[in-house]
Amino acid sequence: MQYSPAPMLDISKIKAITLDLDDTLWPIWPTIERAERALATWLGQQAPGAAAVLADRQARQAVRDHVLRSLPDIGHDLSALRRESIRLALQRANEDTGLAEPAFEVFFAERMRVDLFDDARPALVFLAARFPVVALSNGNADVHRVGLSEFFVAGLSAREFGVGKPDPRIFHAAASSAGVAADAVLHVGDDAALDVLGALAAGMQTVWVNRGEQRWTHALQPHETVATLSVLCELLQAVPVRR
Repeated sequence: MQYSPAPMLDISKIKAITLDLDDTLWPIWPTIERAERALATWLGQQAPGAAAVLADRQARQAVRDHVLRSLPDIGHDLSALRRESIRLALQRANEDTGLAEPAFEVFFAERMRVDLFDDARPALVFLAARFPVVALSNGNADVHRVGLSEFFVAGLSAREFGVGKPDPRIFHAAASSAGVAADAVLHVGDDAALDVLGALAAGMQTVWVNRGEQRWTHALQPHETVATLSVLCELLQAVPVRR
């Protein structure tokens, strides 16, 4: 593969930050696993048949695949996909499908209980003091419910917008919500394809948060790669605090 040289980060152009959430500010899979355990416990008491369906990996995947085939328009909406998967599991177990909503709320409440990476909150304090920061996620985390709304001027998710990263439209909408052009935005995220390549295609500068020492395998490259958000803050140390 022909690799392009890494572009140079131009700090003087940055007027706003768009920031991924899952696996950038907190590890997502421990959160999801805890939420799924809470859901399984609740369903075990209220709808044991559906609990058995969702406890079986193959059956659970078959339910999810069926929902995606039946309702392809919700593929970008992880909340709707989860809710409808619960509803179908209840239906297949001949149990009350009206339990889908309260069951999803049990899951969602736990999904909003995130454990931040140690560098996340200090980095948010630093970034929000210098730039308008917009949350930009394909997931269904809500910065209000996770207790971080004070650091963000706006939040945009694939569920709300109708398309997700790497579609340039969601990046452009995030830039607009910060009141700047796309080329004045620095996008920060952990996913090489969704975050970095998506933001590059949208005309943004990019920082790849590579906490796991992964190898970069794409022709286009990020403007910077950091192992932690603390390093990101060091890169932006020269930016003055907003008045």
